Amino acid sequence: MGIIWELDFYSRPILDENRKKLWEVLICESPLHICQSTENLFQYSQFCPNQQVNSIWLREALATAIAQAQITPSKIRFFRRQMNNMITKACKELDIPAQATRRTYTLERWLQERLRDFYPHQSGYEPTAAASASVSYSPQKPQPLPDALQGDKWAFVSLEAAAFEEMDEWEIDFGEAFSLSRLNIQPDARIPGIMIFSSRAKPLAGWMSGLELAFVRLENGDVLSDNFYPPRVLLETGASESWILDQIKDPQILSQAQGFESAKQKVEQVHFIAVLSSPTSETFAGFWLLQEIK
Repeated sequence: MGIIWELDFYSRPILDENRKKLWEVLICESPLHICQSTENLFQYSQFCPNQQVNSIWLREALATAIAQAQITPSKIRFFRRQMNNMITKACKELDIPAQATRRTYTLERWLQERLRDFYPHQSGYEPTAAASASVSYSPQKPQPLPDALQGDKWAFVSLEAAAFEEMDEWEIDFGEAFSLSRLNIQPDARIPGIMIFSSRAKPLAGWMSGLELAFVRLENGDVLSDNFYPPRVLLETGASESWILDQIKDPQILSQAQGFESAKQKVEQVHFIAVLSSPTSETFAGFWLLQEIK
């Protein structure tokens, strides 16, 4: 998979001498494995004067980060869709693919830390401008999964957090994970998940691997308006895409889905999705550790 970076280039709640917002580029490495310590991951930050905000400045900052890291990432993830053109252009000029996605967990955590602990202590800090620097997403209308990619059956499950310490030893065809060490999750805490069983498990997992999986959530449904739809389990991907994994009509399944959401809240919204050929399979066609950003 190579090295993947997460990037944010946007204004910060800091005003310069002309009362204009300073901009800043933040770059950090995406953890791809459960045992990969976030403390050793690459980070880079640089402020940008308001009048120099363009793809040329960003490209030069990226080049500086690459020189500092002594490695070129295989892909760069970013979450702000309004910055798509500028980020994509800067990355293209360096021959690096850029992907709009909500799978920027490490960047989001770093940005929240800076909003709390760093920016307020800088000269020119403006508290009322802090909200615009935070992460915000607007998902699209959920779409049904293509028929060929529907699972044969699926189930809500859970695993102890300690079990993930051995994830790097599991046989997984497609997947991605991150360390739980910085999330204050106890080893005996139960991490909720969904297992999808399919006779075409590997093609399904391969398709999902190209979607930039973000998180799974329960949508309660709308039973009162003319736009009626039942509760449904949604798979959120990319910057704003949303897919319907299943529409829930069975009260027992709905109760399990509500339990899934409650369990997420107890473990920092961390959860997983797995794809297997059958309930007895000892290998995973796909396994992704996910986190819903609130």
